Amino acid sequence: MLLPKKAFITKGVGKHKEKLTSFEMALRDAKIAEFNLVRVSSIFPPHCTLVPRSKGLKNLFPGQIVHVVISENATNEPNRLIAAATGIALPKDTSRHGYISEHHSYGQNDTIAGEYAEDLAAYMLATTLGAPFDPDKSYDEQKDIWDISGNIVKTTNTTQTAVGDKSGLWTTVISSVVFCEF
Repeated sequence: MLLPKKAFITKGVGKHKEKLTSFEMALRDAKIAEFNLVRVSSIFPPHCTLVPRSKGLKNLFPGQIVHVVISENATNEPNRLIAAATGIALPKDTSRHGYISEHHSYGQNDTIAGEYAEDLAAYMLATTLGAPFDPDKSYDEQKDIWDISGNIVKTTNTTQTAVGDKSGLWTTVISSVVFCEF
């Protein structure tokens, strides 16, 4: 069974005249370009621990196949604001799985995009736990309800924003949760 024990979050931005190279530059900025990345869906595994990026990278080797949940966005439109965010929601009971969301947008600053990604992950977790929620309210407005029911202990996000290069170079942003130890 391939079940991650540790994960870290990272983000990056890259610019280049070629879109693919811009993406590569964003991966380099996030310190994950030297791995063969495999995109996985939105489940944060039971008993998995978030560690600092520097610690997680020590468990990885160039060329290694690495599983990631990744959000990305790109533009070659000058001055266009782009965002890529991942949100994480973890249950109090660590034997249960949590959720990771990806959100990519235009025109949202890092706070708005990050909170949206965090809300998405919290909503997905809440629905599996049977916690009541109102989809018209943000997670921040509902924290008291979920704290009282004891369902959610931690939510977080990592968000990368950038403004499109003024000369029209491709600008790419990424945000990722990287699984680094099995």
